[in-house]
Amino acid sequence: MISRAALQAAIDAELRPEAFKDYTVNGLQVEGRERIARVMTGVTACQALLDAAVAWEADAVLVHHGYFWKNEPVAVTGMKRRRFATLLGHDINLLAYHLPLDAHPELGNNACLGRRLGLVAERCLDGELGQGLLWYGAPDTGLDGATLDSHALAARVESALGRRPLLIEGHQGPLERIAWCTGGAQDMLPLAAEAGAQAFISGEISERTTHLARELGITYLAAGHHATERDGVEALGEWLAARFDIEHRFVDIDNPA
Repeated sequence: MISRAALQAAIDAELRPEAFKDYTVNGLQVEGRERIARVMTGVTACQALLDAAVAWEADAVLVHHGYFWKNEPVAVTGMKRRRFATLLGHDINLLAYHLPLDAHPELGNNACLGRRLGLVAERCLDGELGQGLLWYGAPDTGLDGATLDSHALAARVESALGRRPLLIEGHQGPLERIAWCTGGAQDMLPLAAEAGAQAFISGEISERTTHLARELGITYLAAGHHATERDGVEALGEWLAARFDIEHRFVDIDNPA
């Protein structure tokens, strides 16, 4: 068991949320009980995850996508009221870490996705490693013994994530330089192409993305916002469980987007 303050202090020291200009509140978003023995993690603090936390008798829910996003309505009504009522009614803490969890060099979503796909990170294109969000590197061709092209990379993504990516084949031939950023980073595509990446992997796609990829000559793979961001929060939960006397359970609420 650990105190709420000590748990948050440990996460803050590791992820350094103060270094990020984010679109939401990083850290404790809803205060629950003071002592924590069970932490449930998930990608998004949706009602299904909260219900699972109640059933497991969790003391805290730790997510990547929490509440209080920039420009969202502030009124606590309807769906938002039900979520808050669940947390407050069962005295459950809610902690959320957005960009700091994307960027962390070991526990972050980008780091985890790179390892899962056999991508060797060399640097970030928009900042130092550990702060930047657009990762850049090379495929580990030894992973399957073959040189990757766009279709082979798509097959690797599908095998690793259990979800077929939407493939826009802007580059023909072998892939020697690949960029990636989990979530909704499709508008980083020009920066990836300018840096010399031949393929870029993210979660979402916009109408304009297809034309950008084709005209810039870079392959784009939309692998799913949720699918690309499952690993970071689970890794953070395991990191906490290994350091403190707490139980951790990751719950994956299905989301095809």
